Amino acid sequence: MKLSVFLLLILFIAGQISGKNTKKGLSVITPELLRQHIDFLASDSLKGRNTPSPELELAADYIAKEFAALSIRPVQNSWFQPVPIISRNLDIDRCQLAITLGDQKKNFRLKTDYNPFEMTADTVVASSLVFAGYGITAPEYQYDDYDGVDVRGKIVLIMKHEPGEKDTASCFNGIRETRHSQTSVKLENAMKHGAIGLMIVTDPLNHMLLNPQGHPWPALSSFMTQDNLPVEMKDGKRTIPCIQVGETVVKALFGSVDSLRSIQKSIDQSLKPRSFEVPASGCLLQTALKITRYPVNNVIGILEGSDPVLKNEFVVIGGHYDHVGVQKVQRQGEDNIFNGADDNASGTAGVLAVAKAFSAMKKHPARSVVFILFAGEEKGLFGSQHYCDHPVVPLDKSVVMLNLDMISRNGSDTLQLDGLAYNPDLASILMSEARKLNLRNYPGEEDLFKRSDHYNFYRKGVSAINITSGLHSDYHTVRDNPDSVDPAKAALISRLIFKTAWKIAGEPIYLKTVPIR
Repeated sequence: MKLSVFLLLILFIAGQISGKNTKKGLSVITPELLRQHIDFLASDSLKGRNTPSPELELAADYIAKEFAALSIRPVQNSWFQPVPIISRNLDIDRCQLAITLGDQKKNFRLKTDYNPFEMTADTVVASSLVFAGYGITAPEYQYDDYDGVDVRGKIVLIMKHEPGEKDTASCFNGIRETRHSQTSVKLENAMKHGAIGLMIVTDPLNHMLLNPQGHPWPALSSFMTQDNLPVEMKDGKRTIPCIQVGETVVKALFGSVDSLRSIQKSIDQSLKPRSFEVPASGCLLQTALKITRYPVNNVIGILEGSDPVLKNEFVVIGGHYDHVGVQKVQRQGEDNIFNGADDNASGTAGVLAVAKAFSAMKKHPARSVVFILFAGEEKGLFGSQHYCDHPVVPLDKSVVMLNLDMISRNGSDTLQLDGLAYNPDLASILMSEARKLNLRNYPGEEDLFKRSDHYNFYRKGVSAINITSGLHSDYHTVRDNPDSVDPAKAALISRLIFKTAWKIAGEPIYLKTVPIR
């Protein structure tokens, strides 16, 4: 009994010492500091920090200068990790589809006769043409349109949807579409079978309109501009020319729409492939793209750990610094800037404040601490996805990721921690530290766990939780201005992150995750 009391005393003293050790760091996390960062990042001059935009670059420079002023150093000699953000538009002058039937070559018209899909390649191919039914390989349904035909090095023509689309008794899950009906899945399947090009037509048995919809390219529009082009992250995946063709192409290849309709009916009734090489002398298919690349960066700094072994393990603290820009149509006298003060100037300010707290400590923790501000979160978690696919420190040595996303609203003492159930060990530490700061957790009404940058770390096996104060009525509106946030609330949550990160960085703690069911 006496030994137990002695051990409890030792643990209490250790806790007191640990608490005193963080006082210097905690003292620099002030509402004034959070206000300073939020006011700059969410100012009208930064025009909502859209990805991409010159204002996002200004925000990145600001973050890098703040890191440089602390004992936070760049990684691999740079504060910036380029994120490959691009936009794609059709080069309409170089797109072509020509099919030779007998000794006659027929050229088809872009937009009227065919239209490329969004996932098409920037290349030209020429070969013979194979009809492959619905273009589906589904072993679970004992169905394969590619059975008995060799499409390697050839262009493939297939139909949209799947057999028995309107049949409640269809083995393809009745009238509910399966993944095999998706264009992206059909494209991937064609490539797996060696196809070099893909043409898709709307199946005529269940659909009257065979117009080639494809993708609504601004280059084919009389009213859309380059500003309407969505940005995406270049992923480096190989693809092939992929277009939707219309009724003119069907009639040229099958003689009539009824001929194709008859083939489709036979496939649906027998669930047997009716694939064959089309009697055409050749097919030339080119989809040409104009690709624009944008200067977009994650901003990364590192504080090296003090332990010779544990410094090779990492605590990651991050948040996104982008927002959604400006409303393009502005009425006179109305605000059109989505300043993003809470979302996520507040989280960015929190990361900078925590970095300053670590920098203020006399001794670095045992483990190294990585601070990351991500670009492109609002576009689809682009920055964190790119980082997790190309990490600057090993992910298998990254012990935890603490994500700050919207930390300055909804009362003075509340939290919303997303992912507690999937990260039980981290949840225990966070909740313990939250109670010491009189912060209460209120789970959100909707599952936000997959909607911010921590999720890309979690899916790679890193324990990760999103720390937020929750959604509110100003979310993604022009009302999310600096004067609407509570810098004291942001400072309090930043202290929670510092205390949690300091504990994990200072001890050989390893955190388990639980898979999402």
